[in-house]
Amino acid sequence: MDMSEFDFDALIVGAGAVGLATGHALAKRGLSVVVLEQEQAIGQGVSSRNSEVIHAGLYYPTGSLKARLCVTGRRALYDFLDRHHVDYRKCGKLVVANGLDEVARLDGILEQAMTNDVEGMMRLTGAQAMAMEPGLKCDMALLSPQSGVFDSHGYMAALVGEIEAAGGAVVVATPFEGATPLPGGGFSVRAGGESPTTLTVRLLVTAAGLGAQAAAAAIEGFPKDQIPERHFGKGVYFRLQGKAPFERLIYPPPIPGALGTHYRKDLGGQAVFGPDLQFVPTEDYSVDPAKAAVFAAYVRKFWPAVPEDHLSPDYAGIRPKIHGPDEHQSDFRLDSVDAHGIPGLVAMFGIESPGLTSSLAIGEEVSSLLLSA
Repeated sequence: MDMSEFDFDALIVGAGAVGLATGHALAKRGLSVVVLEQEQAIGQGVSSRNSEVIHAGLYYPTGSLKARLCVTGRRALYDFLDRHHVDYRKCGKLVVANGLDEVARLDGILEQAMTNDVEGMMRLTGAQAMAMEPGLKCDMALLSPQSGVFDSHGYMAALVGEIEAAGGAVVVATPFEGATPLPGGGFSVRAGGESPTTLTVRLLVTAAGLGAQAAAAAIEGFPKDQIPERHFGKGVYFRLQGKAPFERLIYPPPIPGALGTHYRKDLGGQAVFGPDLQFVPTEDYSVDPAKAAVFAAYVRKFWPAVPEDHLSPDYAGIRPKIHGPDEHQSDFRLDSVDAHGIPGLVAMFGIESPGLTSSLAIGEEVSSLLLSA
């Protein structure tokens, strides 16, 4: 097929933050782009059920995609939010330690943050941290001034605006039903919904979050042994009724597989705690009110005054993990032709935290993989 005969240069499956950021990256390079979303609106999956935290990039292993793309993505994100007048608060973050074991772990976190080129990191005594945040309890802390919170939906809306301004389209209520590689390159893509259609595209990207495995399996010729097992990592949140106790993000040291239950003051001024981590067999977004006692006990380590009876169930999110409960936390996977053997395709797996912060950098990385091949 001649290149001029394609309906679009690129099709992205999934209109969450990462899919939209990838569409934006390709569109600004002059490609015609269409983003397909099965839900009735953008960002209804992983992108809308998280902490809306801008991560500085402290923890991620040297040489990993998470380390590089989080730092690069965070720098780009603040600039993007400023240019598009999207609300955010660069409030900073305290990683707090209580007890000798946790204090000892701060050295490793600080060293990793410095290796990852995170700007402005500071070690604080417990007294210094508690002077900054009265009511806090800690023996030692790290200050990350680059961390913050933002309006993720405003961000995604701005990405849609960029794609459409470049002549692209974001189409909701239109599930991806499969793709077939074409003999001369490119893909025939089947889109469902009320008006099913078939599109021809030169480049294909799957950014389907929890549906990443199903999307890859629906591409003819995609090797089954290259599709990682999917694990549902559920995290719930509780909201505090009353005045928010701290201005900055408060994080204990990470837990296996996640960053652990933390505190944030959201853009509305309310205090939210979460998420915890529980591997579950199905997509279940319920929040058990009885968990308030567990949350209060955890939070009490750094905020002794937490009123358990003022914690109310808020919401839950599911992270698309590609590691199980007893396995090492996985890196992002941006699988291109070297991994699956199909030219013109990038399939993403395991795009969980810090995927939101990293999204602009992920989009650039995917664009480079596709256009340099």
